[in-house]
Amino acid sequence: MNFWEKITGSDMTKEMKKFEARAKELPSDYQAAWETIKGYLWPHSDFTGRDLMPILDGVLGLLEETAADGLSVQEALGDDIKAFCSALAGEEGAKNYRDKWRKQLNHTIAKKLDK
Repeated sequence: MNFWEKITGSDMTKEMKKFEARAKELPSDYQAAWETIKGYLWPHSDFTGRDLMPILDGVLGLLEETAADGLSVQEALGDDIKAFCSALAGEEGAKNYRDKWRKQLNHTIAKKLDK
């Protein structure tokens, strides 16, 4: 990835288009789950969303494997997709904006108090 792609985000756009093409090959219930998963995971991204790319790739791979094995979405992800996404984002270390701002604020305050 070159500097221009990183600045403009065109590399991520290409990757998301590949993800969407792969998702269109899934059965309809898996496609609906994919849309739901993306909605729940994006709030855990950093400003650019680059930290979620490996997570989204892994989830899509899981959906592809379980669909190929003939399992239902509930068997693959459980009954609560939101909890699945929260656990996934937590395990991968993805933080949301609030966590990052809180860390930055705490750092700034600690720096001011040390002076």
